[in-house]
Amino acid sequence: MSQTETLTTPAIRSRSAVALLPLLLFLATFVGAGVYHQSLGTEFAFYQLSPVIAILPAIVLAFALARQALDKSLNQFIAGIGDSNIIAMCLIYLLAGAFAAVAKATGGVDATVALGLTLIPASLLLPGFFLIAGFIATSMGTSMGTIGALAPVAYGICQQTGIDPALMAGAVISGAMFGDNLSIISDTTIAATRTQGCEMKDKFRENIRISAPAAALTFILFVVVGSGQSAVEAQSFDLIKVLPYLTILVLAVAGVNVFLVLPAGILLAGVSAIAGGDYAPMQLGKDIYAGFSSMQEIFLLSMLVGGLAALMKHQGGLNWLADNAAALIARFSKKAQSPRAAELGMAGIVSATNLCTANNTVSIIITGSVAKDLAQRHGVKKRRAASMLDIFSCINQGLIPWGAQALLAGATFKLSPLVVVSHAWYCMVLAAVAIVMVSLRKA
Repeated sequence: MSQTETLTTPAIRSRSAVALLPLLLFLATFVGAGVYHQSLGTEFAFYQLSPVIAILPAIVLAFALARQALDKSLNQFIAGIGDSNIIAMCLIYLLAGAFAAVAKATGGVDATVALGLTLIPASLLLPGFFLIAGFIATSMGTSMGTIGALAPVAYGICQQTGIDPALMAGAVISGAMFGDNLSIISDTTIAATRTQGCEMKDKFRENIRISAPAAALTFILFVVVGSGQSAVEAQSFDLIKVLPYLTILVLAVAGVNVFLVLPAGILLAGVSAIAGGDYAPMQLGKDIYAGFSSMQEIFLLSMLVGGLAALMKHQGGLNWLADNAAALIARFSKKAQSPRAAELGMAGIVSATNLCTANNTVSIIITGSVAKDLAQRHGVKKRRAASMLDIFSCINQGLIPWGAQALLAGATFKLSPLVVVSHAWYCMVLAAVAIVMVSLRKA
């Protein structure tokens, strides 16, 4: 064979289903521990074993399956951890955690809730809490933090007004998932955009086209079923404490780099509180560090998944999964390229993974490489692929009774998690809207 022929011959893609065994072991370990604790009646059963620990046996197995020198596998693993997308993802996690911690410590969450309660008419309490939860989650970047901050207030309102706690729990979790899905500092957004290589503002704009109609329909549903006869007492609040949230939203939508947006939000929240005299400069440093610490688990998991993915990629596991997913898509499509089928394929893969892990961020990190491969093969834009991953992981996370959101809301409202998710109407409406919009696009 001539040199020219050698250069023009396509490289053979290594494919091996066996290389996926570490991923299956990780899922089996994580899910198995959750099922075991569930059988014992343990609260938050699926969160008793950290995924950071559950992934360690999978990494050991990946090294054992590698048919090469240990040093070479180790270099591949470290290169996966040090991938620029993984490192950028981890840095954004730290900044997002710091902003959330500082904003909460300086009274931003309480001020936002008080502002919302002051503006909501008595006849619109239910849809009003949906909007408050959506704003807080978009600003904080965490559905769990939103539920933790807002659910006790919402439960108290139920006791005052006679609103069905199940409906109120559904409104809070719906708003939390709506905002978390859109937020530019949410760990799901960070994971989705970094794995697909797109800008956060582009993913936000793509997401809003699907989530806005779903949110509008959900709002109308809560208006129709809303009840409650008592007005909420006027709340006192400091508008300045809400400004950091508004600032990062405006800057993010304007397209300012997230590495500038988040530090600006941290400084604005901290400096404004210090100027008000009720917050010490040294406390700012402590809260920033506390925010860093709150991201420890997802920080470590992202790095370890990056290393594991690199090993599975070199061993042909990700190629096997992507090729088979592409073949399945081709079976249901008459064209060589089918963006619609590819998007539905991404939705199915991330949904199935999320059902197993009960963690939408983990599911995005695990399936990101396969989704990116499908997007490249079928002409799906990067921002669209990131949006599909985030939307469908959000849908599943809000509807699984064993998810942390349903468990926390259920505990606060004294309801079964199954009752809570049965009223998480936003996730149901979002699923319908997303599937319809994907199905209507050109095949």
